[in-house]
Amino acid sequence: MTARQRNPLQRSAITLTTLEGVPGKTIVEHFGLVQGSTIRAKHIGRDIAAGLKNIVGGELKGYTELLQEARQESLDRMVQQAGNLGANAVVNIRFATSSVAQGAAELFAYGTAVRVE
Repeated sequence: MTARQRNPLQRSAITLTTLEGVPGKTIVEHFGLVQGSTIRAKHIGRDIAAGLKNIVGGELKGYTELLQEARQESLDRMVQQAGNLGANAVVNIRFATSSVAQGAAELFAYGTAVRVE
């Protein structure tokens, strides 16, 4: 997966990839680990809808949206950190989750900030 992400605080785009490098580019500078995270709690309205959906089956759209928002927020924070270091790419991006408290979970994005040419 390779994507271009625009950091609102920077004018240049930052390349994001799960690969160890950017195809067709050479890593010329290594800035190290960058990360972003967010902690989200369940919403009572979504819990009620999810409970009803569990009876009849199907996608839990409220939770899908919550996870998409959390993933984007953690990526945005990681990209901001990379941009602050002067990177123009983040390689080897990974996601992790952990339970922080009952009803709340952390979504964590991390990767290696680099400059490619």
